[in-house]
Amino acid sequence: MGSEIQVNRTLMSPRRKLRKTLGAFFYTIFLLSVCVGIIGLAVLLFDVLTKGIPWLSWHFITDYPSRHPEEAGLFSALMGTIWLMVMTALFTVPVGVGAAIYLEEYAPRNLFTRFIEINVANLAGVPSIVYGLLGLALFVYLMNLGRSVLAGSLTLSLLVLPIVILASRESIRAVPDSYRQAAYAMGADQWQVIKEVVLPSAVPGILTGTILAMSRAIGEAAPVIAISALVYLTFIPGHPMERFTVLPIQIFNWVSRPQDEFRGLAAAGIIVLLVILLSMNAIAVFLRNKYQIRSEE
Repeated sequence: MGSEIQVNRTLMSPRRKLRKTLGAFFYTIFLLSVCVGIIGLAVLLFDVLTKGIPWLSWHFITDYPSRHPEEAGLFSALMGTIWLMVMTALFTVPVGVGAAIYLEEYAPRNLFTRFIEINVANLAGVPSIVYGLLGLALFVYLMNLGRSVLAGSLTLSLLVLPIVILASRESIRAVPDSYRQAAYAMGADQWQVIKEVVLPSAVPGILTGTILAMSRAIGEAAPVIAISALVYLTFIPGHPMERFTVLPIQIFNWVSRPQDEFRGLAAAGIIVLLVILLSMNAIAVFLRNKYQIRSEE
């Protein structure tokens, strides 16, 4: 018996060494991959900051685009981005959260529901240019909305809607079923359970998913280019049916200019866009932690 155990240990020892060697090898590969990504991002960020910071000023934020680099600003693009994000949120949040509530709380578990769930998940991975072409055909031409803020916001709503639905569903699904059963035991109906128990507990995840979806929409240029948003605009949209431009398109326009000064302006525009994105992510983290602590209390 003892000799058999010794033989097994002898046979297992090379296998164990092989597993340790493979583990160390893959650990090194993964660590190098992370380091390469971080170093590449740091180099790009350093390049953007060194080129863009000298061009940052108050008049750069408040002035309109110009053919002269020293007079150019991004005020119209900044306000167009705000217009687009507000309207996209107005369309996306009610529909996305409502669809998530229906799929998690009301929809019967059958093949049709499963078909919808699979397609929603697949739509989250569709390239953004496809949504741009769809928005061009559906909203610009078929619905005759023109190349307006409304058409752009509806197009971006299609882009981020699957993300909001998936994030909201995960947050609703994470609410313990014991909360629902306790509310039912106290005489609440299904809508009261959803309104008073499920949604307050799911708010942190829903807010986080929504804000991150809006952050993605801010940085998307392909769908907005597809519906032909303007690259040179010297006015702010006064209503949803007016034409517009956004920060990614303005940055793209400056990068495509031959003068080196416009590349500095593009780097400054990238810094402004990064500040907006990081601020939105910070707000998402803050709201998630705030409401999560409140729900635990």
